[in-house]
Amino acid sequence: MASLLHIVCPHCDSTNRVPRERLRDGGKCGFCHRPLYEGRPVALNSVARFDKHANHSDIPLLVDFWATWCGPCRAMAPIFEQAATQLEPDVRLIKVDSDAAPELLQRFSIQSIPTLMLVHRDREIARKSGVMPLPQLLAWTREHVDGMKV
Repeated sequence: MASLLHIVCPHCDSTNRVPRERLRDGGKCGFCHRPLYEGRPVALNSVARFDKHANHSDIPLLVDFWATWCGPCRAMAPIFEQAATQLEPDVRLIKVDSDAAPELLQRFSIQSIPTLMLVHRDREIARKSGVMPLPQLLAWTREHVDGMKV
């Protein structure tokens, strides 16, 4: 029997079971029938949505804590977008607007933005603040993700 991964839909937040070997096949949500992956970050600006993804997804989340008024955050945005096309479906990329979800910044003691944080099964794996070029972002993420059992 194939091992199943729980993947939370970025659109309706329903939890889907996807066979590990079919993860790269471009699956659709069994509830809303929209793609589980679209090659771009998902905005999770509510604690409830963030918690659903962090608690119920078997793949790690790469979270970008940012704000619209932050110059370095705006510089990081296109890099983070590009990373989504290369890291999905092994990693779900999430954007959290610090002004829309200050509770999440407080929970994780985020003191500067942009801050990138890897989360797996609601546990922080790694954190890095500041703008990173795409190759460094990919290497940093893969270094931490390759070492964990998903």
